[in-house]
Amino acid sequence: MRHMKNLHKQGFYIYYMVLLDLTNGVWGFSSQFIREQDDRSETKQFLHNRLKRSWVWNQFFVLEEYTGTDPLYVGKLHSDMDEGDGSIKYILSGDGAGTTFTIDDTTGDIHAIQRLDREERSQYTLRAQALDRRTNRPMEPESEFIIKIQDINDNEPKFLDGPYTTSVPEMSPVGTSIIQVSATDADDPTYGSSARVMYSILQGQPYFSVDSKTGIIRTALTNMDREARDYYEVIIQAKDMGGQLGGLAGTTTVNITLSDVNDNPPRFPQKHYQMNVLELSPVNSTVGRVLAMDLDEGVNAEMKYTIIDGDGIDMFDVTTDPTYQVGVITVKKPLDFESKKSYTLKIEGSNPHIEVRFFNLGPFRDTTTVHISVEDADEPPVFESSYYFVEVSENVDIGTTIQIVSAKDPDATNNSVRYSIDRDSDPGRYFYVDITTGALMTARPLDREDVSWHNITILAMEMNNPAQIGSVPVAIKILDVNDNAPVFTKFYETFMCENAKAGQLIQTVSAIDQDDPPEGHHIYYSLAPEAANNPNFTLRDNQDNTAWILTRKSGFKQADQSTFYIPILVADNGQPMLSSTGTLTIQVCSCDQDGDIMSCSAEPYTLPISLSRGALIAILACIFVLLVLVLLILSMRRHRKQPYTIDEEDNVHENIVRYDDEGGGEEDTEAFDISALWNSREVHVGKSRQDMQPEIESLSRYVPQSCMMDNNVHNYMLAKLFEADTDVCAPPFDSLQTYMFEGEGSVAQSLSSLQSFSTDSDQNYDYLTDWGPRFKKLAEMYGTKESNASL
Repeated sequence: MRHMKNLHKQGFYIYYMVLLDLTNGVWGFSSQFIREQDDRSETKQFLHNRLKRSWVWNQFFVLEEYTGTDPLYVGKLHSDMDEGDGSIKYILSGDGAGTTFTIDDTTGDIHAIQRLDREERSQYTLRAQALDRRTNRPMEPESEFIIKIQDINDNEPKFLDGPYTTSVPEMSPVGTSIIQVSATDADDPTYGSSARVMYSILQGQPYFSVDSKTGIIRTALTNMDREARDYYEVIIQAKDMGGQLGGLAGTTTVNITLSDVNDNPPRFPQKHYQMNVLELSPVNSTVGRVLAMDLDEGVNAEMKYTIIDGDGIDMFDVTTDPTYQVGVITVKKPLDFESKKSYTLKIEGSNPHIEVRFFNLGPFRDTTTVHISVEDADEPPVFESSYYFVEVSENVDIGTTIQIVSAKDPDATNNSVRYSIDRDSDPGRYFYVDITTGALMTARPLDREDVSWHNITILAMEMNNPAQIGSVPVAIKILDVNDNAPVFTKFYETFMCENAKAGQLIQTVSAIDQDDPPEGHHIYYSLAPEAANNPNFTLRDNQDNTAWILTRKSGFKQADQSTFYIPILVADNGQPMLSSTGTLTIQVCSCDQDGDIMSCSAEPYTLPISLSRGALIAILACIFVLLVLVLLILSMRRHRKQPYTIDEEDNVHENIVRYDDEGGGEEDTEAFDISALWNSREVHVGKSRQDMQPEIESLSRYVPQSCMMDNNVHNYMLAKLFEADTDVCAPPFDSLQTYMFEGEGSVAQSLSSLQSFSTDSDQNYDYLTDWGPRFKKLAEMYGTKESNASL
């Protein structure tokens, strides 16, 4: 007020336009103008010289969701220069101008022409301007104002994350937090209570409760047992206006599952089990199953089974099946009905995972008794030993007993047993077993160097039940006997020069012995007795199973003796000692100064050293192929056909010459029908061939019927001769030349004159012009002349 008084003292006065919007009940300032006036004399000069104005706009408020039929009045713009004569034009621009809001350009009234929704848009910023209607000049500076949309409670709370699914452990204490639900209200939270939400539970009492402000759901009942009921459907309501009457509400569903805890101990449904097992059941085979029932699930229902007592604790075992949580009783050791016929087991089933707070509900274990009866079975014979090992020397006499095996029937009947050898294990039939005594004997000579080990299987069969067969493996090792003399490892042949010196090493020899003496091989070498005093060569035993052959003199002559044969005696160190004689062949050769062999008596015409025997064979093969090719060419030239020359004496016969240059496909291969020579009448009967029609008709048309006596070639040739003799136009020799088709598919078809029955003068060749460029020349020769002649 003091500020306003100061303005009044200085000559200013202020117009306040306060509008009361009766439609929405909102007060607002539409405009505030400040006008300066010193005195009345200066008013005119001020209006002409100073037009600057400062508009200060307050906010307009309008309620959303207007449902009336008339446009919603928002506010009014007014300039103090507006005298009401319509000279001022009001213009509105900015957000929604012209589409959402309109202005009366004369009165400045603003109306909303569309339904407004605060949740879509909460305010609009617009600009207002006053113009001179005649000059369109601004009367006031452009000013900006805001239209705010005032909220009403038109949106119910919504659970955007619903429906909810959660779980809570069973037996949870009262007040255990489960889940928090949240509802969202799109209304303005700063205005009134439209967005203030309160939660309540519509379905789910008395098991659960919900905090009205936070939406946290908690348990409300003690001892909620999953085994009694494991699923609950809870409906939560959210209501705005603080939950007051008239507020809008939304609901959601919360699916709550009780999760399991180990609150139920295992219990066997029966305290005694009776089971049977065959005495022949293999180790780890299943005898039976026991089950301890547990109402819990998952890890809380896991079981562990243990044999805690009984006389079968060493013969049986129990394991837990992880899938079905049952105890599987299995055989731990082989059973024998004759030794013990029944066993008793005490088995305990317990939970390995226990919760301390439920100890009072225990104990979480239970026991049961299992009686197992062993059933007798007809068992196969059993050998006294599970494995036999036998050593026997090679070359033992046939029928020598090397081992006696023994088996008996383990059953009480004690049936007699018969023995045999599994022939798949002894394919060579080296051994034989006595059927009643089990004596294992040799059936063939044994040779260690051939087979050093034999692994056979002996069978024992009950006499009264042949299906019951027992078996035992027998390993037989063949011991070595010195029965093989040492021999050279290969055939030895060497060469030496004529100028060899005395003591020169000619060859190193070695031998092998197939025997296997315990102290190892030691082979002795010496010259055979017949070569002991050999003047040319000597032998040195190296004591390492090798020997050297040395020259005893200097100088050898190929002409005197080109080949030497040195017998060498090879002996072993066995008992008895065995020996053999090998021969070393030595060729005397002529050599050059460097000691390289030039020629030997064994090969007087030696090849160059660089030319191998394989290369020589390849050269000879090439020469042989060339010779064969030359002979083949000469033979072909000799049998080449001589050119055909026509002898005038041989020309006195009918020649059929055909010219089908352009090719007629299948018609070329069937150009001449030989059947016409056998029966000339056939050319007029049935379907005639197109390519043979001209000549057949020309030949048969003039043949008298009297000439066609017999159906043979002779009569047909006589008929043709008669035709030639009576034809004055025929050439003086029997020759028929046919010019027929131009080929399959030709537009000219056949050009044979034999098919034409008119003379050249009667023939019209105008059609040649229609055959295209290929017959242009022919058309000019015939068609053009004919046309000119006609002119």
